[in-house]
Amino acid sequence: MKHLYFPLFFTVLFFISCNNKTNIEAVFNEAWLLEKDLVKIPPLPSKRQMEWQQLEFYAFIHFNMNTFTNQEWGYGDTPASVFNPKNLDTDQWVKTIKSAGMKGVIITAKHHDGFCLWPSKYTEYSVKNSPWKNGKGDLIKDLAVSCDKYGLKLGIYLSPWDRNHPNYGQQEYIEYFRNQLGELLTNYGPIFEVWFDGANGGDGYYGGARDIRKVDKKTYYQWNETISIVRKLQPDAVIFSDAGPDIRWVGNETGQAKLTSWAPIFKDSLYPGMADFNKFSSGQENGTHWIPTETDVSIRPGWYYHEDQDSLVKSPMKLREIYFESIGRNSSLLLNIPVDRRGKIHQNDSLALVGLSNLIKADFKENIAVNATFINQDPYTQEILLPTPKYFNIISLQEDISLGQKVSSFEIMINTAQGWRIISKGTTIGNKRFLRFKSVKSAHIKVKILNAKNNPSLLKSKLFYSENEV
Repeated sequence: MKHLYFPLFFTVLFFISCNNKTNIEAVFNEAWLLEKDLVKIPPLPSKRQMEWQQLEFYAFIHFNMNTFTNQEWGYGDTPASVFNPKNLDTDQWVKTIKSAGMKGVIITAKHHDGFCLWPSKYTEYSVKNSPWKNGKGDLIKDLAVSCDKYGLKLGIYLSPWDRNHPNYGQQEYIEYFRNQLGELLTNYGPIFEVWFDGANGGDGYYGGARDIRKVDKKTYYQWNETISIVRKLQPDAVIFSDAGPDIRWVGNETGQAKLTSWAPIFKDSLYPGMADFNKFSSGQENGTHWIPTETDVSIRPGWYYHEDQDSLVKSPMKLREIYFESIGRNSSLLLNIPVDRRGKIHQNDSLALVGLSNLIKADFKENIAVNATFINQDPYTQEILLPTPKYFNIISLQEDISLGQKVSSFEIMINTAQGWRIISKGTTIGNKRFLRFKSVKSAHIKVKILNAKNNPSLLKSKLFYSENEV
C-alpha cells in the first residue's frame, strides 16, 4: 500500500466534496510536485501487532513423529503406529512455560513429514491411527484446554511443506493445506499466532512416489488467499513467515536480533524460503510495511528431543543473554522446548527455565526511576531526576510504537562531579531496547536522541540495578 500524503489527500477530498469542475489531473500533478515538502505517514502497527508486541516472550514446542524417530526432519514414511507417548501431560508443559515468565505457546501441529497431532478428517496420517489414547486423542485440544486452564495463549505451527502427501506440488495439495488450516483455526478457541515455516520442497515419501518435488516458493501457495483464511477465522492472530505479513524471521537461530533493528521493511523484498534473508534482518528505516522480527531459538542444539542432548541444554546465563539480545533489541523471543518421548518437558530443560526466570526477576526487580521526575525539554531529550543518587547498570528504553518507529541513534549520559559523561549509546529503540553497562551512580540521567524521523516519541525510561554480571 502506498503512503498517503495528507495535503494531497485532503485536496482530493475537497475537490470531490465541492463537485467543482477543476481538472482532477491538474490537482494531482500540482500536489506531486510538492512531494519533497510533504511528510510521509510512517508504517504503523495494527491492533493485532500491538497486542503481540506486548507478549514479548513465549514458547515453541517441537513434539511430533520426529520425537520418536530421533530425527529433525522426517521423510514422511514412518507409520502412524510409531507415535505413542505413554505419559503425555500438557498441563506440565504449560505450568513449566508459565513459571518461566512466558505468555504463550506455539505447537508443531504438523511438521514437514505431514503427521498431524489432531484427528484431521482430511488425512489418515494423524493421531487417529496411532496407539496413543487408542486413536481417540487430540493433542491440540489437550493443549488448548491446558492453556485455558493456566492462562497462556495458544499458537499453531502448520508446515506448508508435506513430505507425506501424494499431491504435494500440485493444486490439490493447496486445497488440502487450507482445509487443515481451517480445522486448526475453528476447533480450538482463540489462536494468537499462526506460524508458517520457510522450508518448502525437496525429497520426500509423497504417498510412495519417493521423489523430489520443487515448488516456486513465491507463487505456489498463493499466500494472499491463505492469509485471508486466517483473517476470517482468527482476526486477532498474527501471521509469521519469512515475509510476514505481521511478523518475520530474525534471520538466524542463535537467539540474536541485530543491534540495529527496524520494524519497518520493504515488504516486496521478502518471500518465504528466500536464501539471502539475513541481509534484510535489520529491517529498513524507510520501509513501507510494519513487520517486526521474531527471534526463534532452541534451548537445546536440536529443535526436537534427542536423548544425547540432555547434557547440552543451554545454561540459565546463556538464556539470559538471549533474552537481552532479542527482547532487548526490538524483537520478541520464541524459545523452543523439545518435549521428550514420555510426552513431558525434561527435567534438565525445566531447571534451566527456572534458572532463567530467577535471573530475569533479579535483573528487573526494581525500577529505580519509578519515583523519578521526568523532564522532556523537547522530543529529542529526556532527563531523569532521581530523589537521591543511585547505582544502576541496566536501562530500558521504549518508543511509543503506536506512532511508528523513529529513532535511529541515541546516547545516554549521567551527570557527575566532573560533568556529563556518556555511559552508553545505540542506534534503534523501537518497542524495547535494553542497555547494560558497568554500574554507575548518579541522580541525573539524560537520554539524548541524536537522529530520528519526525519527532521521536520516547516513553518513560526505566533504570535497574542487577547483581548479575554484565
